[in-house]
Amino acid sequence: MPAHPCARMCTRVHVCACVCMCVHACARVCTRVQAPPRARRALPLCVLRGRGCRGYSAAPGAGTGAGRWGAREAERGGGGERRCQPPPTSKLSFNSAAPAAAAARHRAWRSPLPPAARGARSHRGPAGSRGRGRGAAAWARSLCPWIEACGCRCRSQRDGEPGTPRRAAGNALQPPGMADKCSEGLLNGAVPGERGKQDKSVKRGNWGNQIEFVLTSVGYAVGLGNVWRFPYLCYRNGGGAFMFPYFIMLVFCGIPLFFMELSFGQFASQGCLGVWRVSPMFKGVGYGMMVVSTYIGIYYNVVICIAFYYFFVSMTRVLPWTYCSNAWNTPDCVGVLDGNLSSHAAVNLTHLLNATQKRTSPSKEYWRRYVLNLSDDIGNLGEVRLPLLGCLGVSWVVVFLCLIKGVKSSGKVVYFTATFPYVVLTILFVRGITLEGALTGIMYYLTPQWDKILDAKVWGDAASQIFYSLGCAWGGLITMASYNKFHNNCYRDSIIISITNCATSVYAGFVIFSILGFMANHLGVDISKVADHGPGLAFVAYPEALTLLPISPLWSILFFFMLILLGLGTQFCLLETLVTAIVDEVGNEWIIRRKTFVTLGVAVAGFLLGIPLTTQAGIYWLLLMDNYAASFSLVVISCIMCVAIMYIYGHRNYFKDIEMMLGFPPPFFFQICWRFISPAIIFFILVFTVIQYRPISYNDYVYPTWAISIGFLMALSSVICIPIYAIYKVCRSEGDTLLERLKNATKASKDWGPALPEHRSGRYAPAFSPSTESHLEVQPLHPEKAQSEAASASPVQGSNGLAHSQDSRL
Repeated sequence: MPAHPCARMCTRVHVCACVCMCVHACARVCTRVQAPPRARRALPLCVLRGRGCRGYSAAPGAGTGAGRWGAREAERGGGGERRCQPPPTSKLSFNSAAPAAAAARHRAWRSPLPPAARGARSHRGPAGSRGRGRGAAAWARSLCPWIEACGCRCRSQRDGEPGTPRRAAGNALQPPGMADKCSEGLLNGAVPGERGKQDKSVKRGNWGNQIEFVLTSVGYAVGLGNVWRFPYLCYRNGGGAFMFPYFIMLVFCGIPLFFMELSFGQFASQGCLGVWRVSPMFKGVGYGMMVVSTYIGIYYNVVICIAFYYFFVSMTRVLPWTYCSNAWNTPDCVGVLDGNLSSHAAVNLTHLLNATQKRTSPSKEYWRRYVLNLSDDIGNLGEVRLPLLGCLGVSWVVVFLCLIKGVKSSGKVVYFTATFPYVVLTILFVRGITLEGALTGIMYYLTPQWDKILDAKVWGDAASQIFYSLGCAWGGLITMASYNKFHNNCYRDSIIISITNCATSVYAGFVIFSILGFMANHLGVDISKVADHGPGLAFVAYPEALTLLPISPLWSILFFFMLILLGLGTQFCLLETLVTAIVDEVGNEWIIRRKTFVTLGVAVAGFLLGIPLTTQAGIYWLLLMDNYAASFSLVVISCIMCVAIMYIYGHRNYFKDIEMMLGFPPPFFFQICWRFISPAIIFFILVFTVIQYRPISYNDYVYPTWAISIGFLMALSSVICIPIYAIYKVCRSEGDTLLERLKNATKASKDWGPALPEHRSGRYAPAFSPSTESHLEVQPLHPEKAQSEAASASPVQGSNGLAHSQDSRL
């Protein structure tokens, strides 16, 4: 047998190898094939098996069909394998675009072969003989209309020119054009397990390489919360003692859920909607993920736009929040660098003003009275802050340009956006630890308070931080993994990304508390007086600390540029989640070709919906969305997802899917976590969230009841998608009773499984049986003769163990 996979095809069929490859390549398109009489005994089974003609390389004379024909040819002394090689002057190149008109294609398939083909098909002997070579060339040229009907392109070339068949091992000739295509894996219909099999989705696209996926996922998981939330939670919940429950929750909840979502999206190669072919009744979970991603994407980009604003205003010689001599400052403003006060006088004055609770820092007044121009109530929107509106437009333009070509463009951008924040963190860390009082701040951050480890609130905060920090149930992990190659080791990736995310949170704590320790030492106060979280840390406390450093504008530019990059990494995935879900749900070629316009439409809608957050009451609405739109609803969605996969679809089925994809089943530890431990922890987070609920407030402002009601409605809007779609699906399912409808609604759909045909093996392999209608139908040129031969023919045993009769119709 020849070594090359292309040469191993059609070696026993008296028909041009290119023709057989063409029929095999467009096996998903053709509905009727008329083969030459010589090939009709073998070609039907060849197409039926979906594996080219490789299955007919058995010893001549073994049974009937191609083997029996090969025996007759061997008796004539021709050497069947060499006679079956393509003519020396034909070259076939596969054209992925099938003929445009289906009617013309159908007529071409049903039409008989040209007379020249029937007259020339009887050439004998090796393909290199002179006279027979001319007959073979004429026969090949006459076959071109039939070949092109399958969506292929056939061209004739002279001997010696590029494209002339080469002789491979075993005296087998192979067309170089087709051989190159097979060796490059460009044929979707390649034999499973051969080098010709491709692992890329041409329709949806894939990551350029695995580093792009890892960096994108790291940028998605590592966001603003790692910088402005984790350090505050750590020092508030016992310092170093908080690390113990934090990493316990990472091992038993964070990494297992991360691995589940990555494997879920990678196996189906679909977004957060398409993956629910696994159990159509739970598709509402995917819609809930889309709603959550929409809310987060709206307000998250507003935070990025504020970071853009601070980044631009830092490009001055003196930071605008350094002194209290500005028009927006009040008499209560006291800056640590104001006037000619000595350091001792400044410290004494600070103690006095702190005691009377009248001191406000210049950075706080700049934030509240100038940047936000904060109104007195959430209902009093006031005017739109034009600087923030302009920065919001800039941030959306940046996000759109980075996603203009989907993962192809964003995969290149993350080389910078996911790595440079670590450079900035390192620069700020080195600068911070060299300051006086930095060690005090770091010790305050790390000193364990072991008495708090028995507090349930500490464990609840640890579980919540792990869950929200990794981005579980947002739909972004499923979406990013859907662009992976099918056999990518997502188990390894999930561990790397999860540990990187948590290590970044710990590292950011050193950066934050080294600067805050210096600031507390300078003011002569305890660190708890200057420590803050959320926007208060990013836009008030830390900027004030930066004013104490030499060349403060440089450090401010670096800090806010880091915040911008951290936010963009998450925003890329949020927007791509929505775009991918829309494109996959529609699924036709028209919207796939216009995916850029879908991205533009989503970006424009996000910009318009974010305008109210740039008003004078915008910060109230931003915090309302942050506390309600993406809080307990994420916990409910994640819990239902675990139950649907493990108990509705079945844990055994899912473990087999992962084994088929990765080559090994998930480790036993992950199996236990998925089935029992992780759902229990998620339920604990939900209960903890309900018990620890407190009405939202911002500084001294308490939200009114109607605003809190809107917050609950936003939270319910994502969860309510699940029962609504479940009821709709049950009503639309077949069945006479409610139980039958429930079974049909939860049963995996027929198109669930790997997206590419070459990966659909085992229980996902296409079932060809006499009782099922196939996409292919083979009809011989002489039906009467074929029926007489079929009556006396015995079944042929294929290499897959199935028996088929000659001239079978599919």
